[in-house]
Amino acid sequence: MTVVDILTHGQVLARFGHALSDPTRARLLLALREAPGYPAELADLLGVSRQNLSNHLACLRGCGLVVSVPQGRRARYEIADSALSHALGDLLGVVLTVDPAAQCMDDCR
Repeated sequence: MTVVDILTHGQVLARFGHALSDPTRARLLLALREAPGYPAELADLLGVSRQNLSNHLACLRGCGLVVSVPQGRRARYEIADSALSHALGDLLGVVLTVDPAAQCMDDCR
């Protein structure tokens, strides 16, 4: 039996924000937005170790943003919901005006 939690809007945004707060996870989400992928191929694409990629995939699964689809002995990863792909596209269209004198609390770059 699978247990599913219903999250509030704030919890959903917090999970999304946590996922995007790491540059490797953000790049991973953008890669999966383009097409589903296998861990070894995604690690090569992003230039990270397989262990590092595995940790990021586990985080993204825990946040509910990606799912693992078993395919024989392998697992393919994909964005959990097409609305997330759409949201990532919308975020890419945002133009930020950054004040170099102002500091982001989390040392944004």
